[in-house]
Amino acid sequence: MSVRETFYHEVIAGGNTELIEDNHGGLSMAEELFTSESVASGHPDKLCDAISDAIVDACLKIDANARVAVETSVKGGREQGIILLAGEVTLSGKHPDYEQIARKTAAEIGYDSHEIGLDATSETRCEVLQKITAQAANISQGVNTSEQGAGDQGIMFGFACKETENFPELEGRYFPLAAALSQRLTRRMTNARQDGTLPWARPDAKSQVTIEYENGMPKRVHTVIIAIQHDKNLKDRFDGSVEKELEFVRNEITEHVVKHAIPSTLIEEPYNLIVNGTGRFADPGGPYADAGLTGRKIIVDTYGGMGRHGGGAFSGKDPSKVDRSAAYAARWAAKHVVAAGLATKCEIQLSYVIGVSKPISIRAESFGTSSISDSELTAKVKSVFDFTPKSIAIELNLLRPIYSCTAAGGHFGRTPGVDGDFPWEILDQAKINSLQN
Repeated sequence: MSVRETFYHEVIAGGNTELIEDNHGGLSMAEELFTSESVASGHPDKLCDAISDAIVDACLKIDANARVAVETSVKGGREQGIILLAGEVTLSGKHPDYEQIARKTAAEIGYDSHEIGLDATSETRCEVLQKITAQAANISQGVNTSEQGAGDQGIMFGFACKETENFPELEGRYFPLAAALSQRLTRRMTNARQDGTLPWARPDAKSQVTIEYENGMPKRVHTVIIAIQHDKNLKDRFDGSVEKELEFVRNEITEHVVKHAIPSTLIEEPYNLIVNGTGRFADPGGPYADAGLTGRKIIVDTYGGMGRHGGGAFSGKDPSKVDRSAAYAARWAAKHVVAAGLATKCEIQLSYVIGVSKPISIRAESFGTSSISDSELTAKVKSVFDFTPKSIAIELNLLRPIYSCTAAGGHFGRTPGVDGDFPWEILDQAKINSLQN
């Protein structure tokens, strides 16, 4: 017994947008689809990540060996919003002003008005609560040694593939295509808002991209979904018409976001474009509409669901925390494997125990895309890369304030030097040569 599902969706065709009735959203049983999402810097969870990482950077500026584990939570309110800082910091020197870091970071992202969801600049409109203590002694005794043991137990994954390498705009990323495009969309929305291209836009936004595959290879963009908060008075420009307001937002997003972020070779008309699916996303939004919390967008931060995840978040943690540094190292290793031509898809798994420097296990998987066995691939990875926390920090030069830029737009698949350092994205030719020998 088959089930037919009929609904309406927007289709871009010949430069025009229309609502059409379709079965299964244009899907046939033969289509192979994969979807990833991303969220902009003003999404409440990403706002929290940004504040937590700004604190990490501030502490590393004072002490390169600072131990930081800070969580942030935000919530807007009818009368007053709140930013809660909680965690542990141990450093040599005077502690930074955590409250001012939180307020400054939120304001720079765009939350400087109570009307849109949060005014971080106002002490009356936004309260900042701070509950930050020192690192627990039982943890520090295992981390602060000459060998530097892992800051916690856990498993970490790194992933790389060749999906982006057929497109000049994306070449060198070695990254899942849906994740790469969804990240580009949110970064573009943020930039277009900040430079005045989209003056009606607000910081809170999301994207989602579905890729159609043919014989396991990306063929085209099947669906693009955008949610973007906007000025509540925008409809007044259209005599109060919500329908015309939505049409305007959709056209602006098409022209100034989609066309900039997605290579034209990947968009074949017709394709599905859904903008503000409820019909309206007006002020107040952001933390007013949805509370935020550090570490709640771990799939957005990594591979968009195409690679596995060990469960640990990155933001708010210094490099002694293997949740962060080992995940970066695993990505670095996987990217080198693919760039060396040993596989077209590679995943590296690492596991650690608290207080012990060497990983308990190291595993490389090629998903059948390598000419050598996974055990041989694992042996090569082990011989070329040192996954102890101390060595990771030295090789990738992690004891620096380089983390704020990672809080939005993805930690991986970024171009080093364009909008951040991202040293784990830099290929080392010597390591490629070693893997090939």
